[in-house]
Amino acid sequence: MSEPIRLTRHISSDAPRVLVVDGSRVVRQLIERVLKTELPNAVVLGCGSGEEARRVLEDGVVDLVTTALRLPDMDGLELARRVRAGATQAYIPIVVVSGDVQERLVARKLSDDVTDYFDKSLGFEALAAFIHGYVRPTATVDGEVLYVEDSRVVALATTRMLEKSGFTVVHVLSVEAALERLEGAAALPDLVLTDVNLKGELGGGDLLERIRNGFGHAKGELPVLVMTGDDNPANQAALLRAGANDLVHKPIEERLLVTKLQFQLRVSRRLRERARAPA
Repeated sequence: MSEPIRLTRHISSDAPRVLVVDGSRVVRQLIERVLKTELPNAVVLGCGSGEEARRVLEDGVVDLVTTALRLPDMDGLELARRVRAGATQAYIPIVVVSGDVQERLVARKLSDDVTDYFDKSLGFEALAAFIHGYVRPTATVDGEVLYVEDSRVVALATTRMLEKSGFTVVHVLSVEAALERLEGAAALPDLVLTDVNLKGELGGGDLLERIRNGFGHAKGELPVLVMTGDDNPANQAALLRAGANDLVHKPIEERLLVTKLQFQLRVSRRLRERARAPA
């Protein structure tokens, strides 16, 4: 049986410590370069293998781990499992960086040991902004979220959570109400956050279908995050195939939800700016 990774002590410092694990030295250098732009004080610890990462982690706790899925000596998911098995702090974000994230998501081939995932096709600058969201969360944002939740109690708690981070939240109780707002809006919201199971004839999957196929809004134009407590891989895969940008699992973890929303907001705005730019 493989040994778990032991995180023995925390280094007290204002500088975030990011462990980047990738078999390619060029990739590690690229990630470090863009991270230094996004997080000038960051301490970037580059490792070319899982064993090297194990030795680094024995010397101190880091703020975040990124890993490729294919490492010279082990699978990136095995590295994540070993980090989880030996972690002495409650929350260590582990982000998988891969070029086939969407396919793996649909196939449900990413384990629960992984906090989040990043698609390389978005570029390393986007990755740096993504990592920034975890280790130095933005104090405030100016995005509008159309939030669909039929429980007023859950909606109140989640709305407070999002407003604390600076989001403007427009809460509606049903898919029908959300569609009415989208049809009559002078401008689209920045993001849609919807529960999958809702009272009434229409659910979160129906809303997703109408946004993508009825209104024709692409994932970059109007990101949709779906909240679900359903652990059925087939149902989760169906939501991703239908055009969900991401899934948020219940019970909701505040930091993870806010980070996902902030990241989708940054990516969609970057795509919109590129679309408006002259050729």
